[in-house]
Amino acid sequence: MKHKLSLKFIFLYIAIAVASFILISTLGSSLVCKWIISNESFGMYETANQIADQYHNKSISTKSETDYSALDIIAVKDDIQVQIISSTGSVYLDTSKDYADDYSYAIADFDPSEFDSGYYVIGDFFGTFSEDTMSVLVPIASNMSIRGYVAVHMPMSEVYAERESILLNLHIVEVTILLFTLSIIIMMNIWIFKPVKKITLAARQIAAGNYKDKLVIKQNDEMGYLAETLNYMASEMNEASENQHKFISNVSHDFRSPLTSIKGYVEAIKDKVIPYEMQDKYLDIILSETKRLTKLTQELLSLDNIDSRVRKMNYTDFNINKLIKDTALSFEITCLNKNITFKLSLEGSELMVNADYGKIQQVMYNLIDNAIKFSPNDSTIDIETTYRNKKVYVSVKDHGIGISSKDLPKIWNRFYKADSSRGKDRTGSGLGLSIVREIIQSHDQKITVVSTEGVGTEFYFTLNASESNDED
Repeated sequence: MKHKLSLKFIFLYIAIAVASFILISTLGSSLVCKWIISNESFGMYETANQIADQYHNKSISTKSETDYSALDIIAVKDDIQVQIISSTGSVYLDTSKDYADDYSYAIADFDPSEFDSGYYVIGDFFGTFSEDTMSVLVPIASNMSIRGYVAVHMPMSEVYAERESILLNLHIVEVTILLFTLSIIIMMNIWIFKPVKKITLAARQIAAGNYKDKLVIKQNDEMGYLAETLNYMASEMNEASENQHKFISNVSHDFRSPLTSIKGYVEAIKDKVIPYEMQDKYLDIILSETKRLTKLTQELLSLDNIDSRVRKMNYTDFNINKLIKDTALSFEITCLNKNITFKLSLEGSELMVNADYGKIQQVMYNLIDNAIKFSPNDSTIDIETTYRNKKVYVSVKDHGIGISSKDLPKIWNRFYKADSSRGKDRTGSGLGLSIVREIIQSHDQKITVVSTEGVGTEFYFTLNASESNDED
């Protein structure tokens, strides 16, 4: 395969892995940072409001170590910096510095209006810090006037550190997921891609005509079932190929033998090797061989027509009992020569069926011809018809040599001849029973054979009964 499916999955996996790392490191980093800032700023705002409420009725310029300690506890707990600032920018308390009674300093350019657009600002807080800091400013109001502000600060370095911690955890989760998906791809390679590769190679072998190599996939799933199906198909195709070779061999043999005889006798007559008074005898042999070739050709054409469904079924209602009697009558001379009699057990004087008359006549002819061929002299052939459940059952039974259990499954194969048939009658084509089964199956009916060596053989098949039987 030029482009392996497994490689496509690996390339897709790598692309997804790289894309996910890039997305988490860029878009994910930005989203996480915004989420942390939003979360932390809201918490700082809540804290600043609580502190501002404590200074609602208290002077911000009057400070004590107790006030400082209370603010310091909050600052340590939330990892923030708290300042109490006057409206002019003087800082009275700052948890980042030690407490002193006379300690205070002023913030140059202090302008609370910068916080009008929101409750937090990121920057240096009017030059107070040397690094970016997130600051929240909440006014301390009393009697409708602002007496000062509570400022709460958090260095952005802490925000970034928290962001990196979250991103690290996200990357760990991502790597875990990627490893899990990698294990899935590996298992898919074992369970799917490798079997598919084996199946593809096996299919190529079958296409090349190699049907004997078995595909081994020990999986109790669809792949295993597909492998078994492919093996079954290869086995059937191997059998079909062997049958085809046998078919060609048998056709060649069955055509070659009479043609060789005809050619030899014609050349002998032409070369005056055969005396004039004996030519009629050999011309009869040539005529017999010609009839044999004609019969074989007709059977081949008949079988081909049935296979290709060139001839459509011509369904009519006819009396199967009369057809059987007429067909049996056509073998009168042959039966007299072997002293064979027919025992007819036909239901009623008239038993109507709905089928193709010509094809069923061919079925009866072939079955009776077969029965006579393998019946000994001075024997009986039983032909029976019965009617039940809107079906007509036809049986042809001889008391001849029978068919061995080894040969029985093969009798329907085209050009198949059991050893006994070759010894008994070399004029048969081996197509008769194959034609019989094809015709019966083309009527959507069934034909069955029961045989015991040395006892005899019985063929019986079904046909759809005509509706006129019910009317009678």
